[in-house]
Order: sequence, then structure tokens, then C-alpha cells
Amino acid sequence: MTPQDLAAKVGENIGTSEWVEMTQDKVNMFADATGDHQFIHIDEEKAKLTPFGGTIVHGFMTLSMIPYLSANSDIPKIDNVKMGVNYGGNKTRFIAPVRVGKRIRGHWKLVEMIEKRPGQWQQTAEITIEIEGEDKPALMCEWITQFFV
Repeated sequence: MTPQDLAAKVGENIGTSEWVEMTQDKVNMFADATGDHQFIHIDEEKAKLTPFGGTIVHGFMTLSMIPYLSANSDIPKIDNVKMGVNYGGNKTRFIAPVRVGKRIRGHWKLVEMIEKRPGQWQQTAEITIEIEGEDKPALMCEWITQFFV
């Protein structure tokens, strides 16, 4: 798909990812990588005593799953991309905690697709990360990516 073809889809839902389980091992590795060892994320026994009833995934870990979820989705792929880079986010909100052991998936709606300069495209997508079996999503944000073709 060309960037122009994708730009024609502004305002549309453009993809959904596969489900991915958020395991305690993954959460522990994220805690080690970030230095965030708050008990609510890593101490299963102590976390049972909280209103969550167990450990929960770091909010920033949920946010950091966007590239993985995107790569494992049916989002249209732009042909001949030399490089894609994260440019930033707008309106990021952590709506509901993800309990460890739950599965999440992402949904993408294309908000904007503009050519910044020849061969450099900027995509803004509204991303909702759903928690399987839950009424509220884990996260909602607008995420901006730049593509060089």
C-alpha cells in the first residue's frame, strides 16, 4: 500500500492486533528493565491484599506494547518503508489496570496521514488497548509515527 492509499483511510478503523497474554515473567522483566519494583507489580502475595486482588501490569509496560501489537496486527503496511520511528504521543490515558494473566490487544483508527516533506510521512493513529473480558480499555492514546519511503 502506498502512503497516499493509507491517507485515503483517514477516519477509518485500520486494524486490530492479535491477543497477547501479559504474564508475571514479562512484568518482572519490565520491572527489572525500568527499576520500577512497586509491590503491586511484582509481589503476588502482597498484591492479593489490594483491591486488584493480584499483581497488575505497569501502565508504561502496556503503552510499550504498541510496537509489538502493531507488528502482530492486520494494519495495512506501507510499501518500501526504509525506516519508521516513534515521534510521540498525545492524550495518553491509562483507563483501567491490566491484571497479570489477562490478554490485551490493540485497535487502530487513522486520525491523520500527512506528507511532511518528500518521502517523509507522519501518521497519527488513535490506539485503544482492550483487555479481554473487561468493559473498560487499559489505555487510549493518539500515537504518532513517521515513515520514510
